[in-house]
Amino acid sequence: MWGRDDKRADLGQVALMAKKDLIPVTVLTGFLGSGKTTILSRLVRNPDFADTAVIVNEFGEIGLDHALVEASEESIVDLSCGCICCTIRGDLMATLTDLYEKRGAGDIRHFKRVVVETTGLADPAPIIHTLMQEPMVFERYRLARVVTAVDAVNGIATLDRQPESVKQAAVADTILMTKTDMLNDDGTLSALRRRLQNINPSGACVTPELGDVEPSVLFAGGLYDPQRRGDDVAAWLAAEVSAHRHDHYTDPNRHGDGIHTFAITPKIPVSRAALGAFMQMLADQKGDELLRLKGLVALEDDPARPAVVHGVQHVVHPLTRLDNWPEGVDGSTLVFIVRNIDKEWAETLFEGVAESAYASLVV
Repeated sequence: MWGRDDKRADLGQVALMAKKDLIPVTVLTGFLGSGKTTILSRLVRNPDFADTAVIVNEFGEIGLDHALVEASEESIVDLSCGCICCTIRGDLMATLTDLYEKRGAGDIRHFKRVVVETTGLADPAPIIHTLMQEPMVFERYRLARVVTAVDAVNGIATLDRQPESVKQAAVADTILMTKTDMLNDDGTLSALRRRLQNINPSGACVTPELGDVEPSVLFAGGLYDPQRRGDDVAAWLAAEVSAHRHDHYTDPNRHGDGIHTFAITPKIPVSRAALGAFMQMLADQKGDELLRLKGLVALEDDPARPAVVHGVQHVVHPLTRLDNWPEGVDGSTLVFIVRNIDKEWAETLFEGVAESAYASLVV
C-alpha cells in the first residue's frame, strides 16, 4: 500500500517519463559579454551537437549573433531586435510552434532538441514560465535545463550592478565561468565562485577552457525543477503566473535603467590600427557604461575578410578575421549596448580616429 508521499513520487516519475517523449529545450543565458555566442559557435561544429535547432535572441536594432554562429541556415533561427523576456515573448512561442510544424512536415531537418540563447539582458523568469506553462509550448516541448555563462573578469561588478545577472545565475542548473584565462588574480576567481555559490548553492560551477564546452553540459537533465533552485526562483515564477505580463519597455531598443542600443555602419574600410585605437579609446573613456560592443568591420588590408569585434566594459578582445562575410550582412556594422552613451558621440569618435594619424600606423 502506497503512502501519500510514495504516490506523489511515483506520479512524478510517470510525469517525467511522459515528458521525455517531448522535445527537450535548453536555455543558454548569461549577461552581456559572458561568452554565450562563443560557446555556441563552437558547439555547433561538434558532431554531438547535430540534430539541434538553435534560437538566437539579441537586443539591438541590428542582429549579428546568428551570423557568427556557424551552422546550416535551417537550424538557426534569429529572434532579434528585442528582448526575449519582454517585447517579443510571444515570438518565442510562435517560433517554437513554427519549428515543430516544419519539422513534422519535413520542411526542415528533423531536430531532436532545441537550444535558446537569450539576450544578455534577459530576465530568465518569464522565459522559464513561458516554456513550462504556455500550452502551445509545453504540449510539444519540455524545459530540460538552464545553463548560465558568467564572465570571470567582470562577473562580480556585473552581479553588483545588474539584477538580471543575479537571476540568471540563480536559475541555472550549471554555471559556466568563462574568460578565466584572462584573469591573473586567483583571489578574484575564488571570490566570484563564492558569490555564485551563495546565489545558487545547488548549481554546478564549470570552468570551460577557452570557451570549449562539452555538449553534454547543455543536454544533460530530464525536466527542469525550479524548486531545486530555491525560494527566490519559486517566487519569481509565481509572480509571472499572477501577473501574466512582464513590465518592460515596448521599444525593442530600450530596456530601462538607462540601457539602450544603437548601431553604427561605417561605409568604407578602415585600417586595423584605427579600429584598434577606436576600441581602446572607447573602453578607456566609457568602459563603465559600455555593456557590450560587437561587430563586423571591413579592413583596408583585405575587405573581403571582415574583422570580428568584441568589447565588454573595459575589456577589448583581440581582433579575429572571418574567411568571408556571413550571408545577410552587407557591410561594416558595430552594435552597441550601453548605458548613457550617445550614438552621435560614438560615431564622431570612430570617424575622428579613422581619419587621424592612427590610421597609418602599422600593427
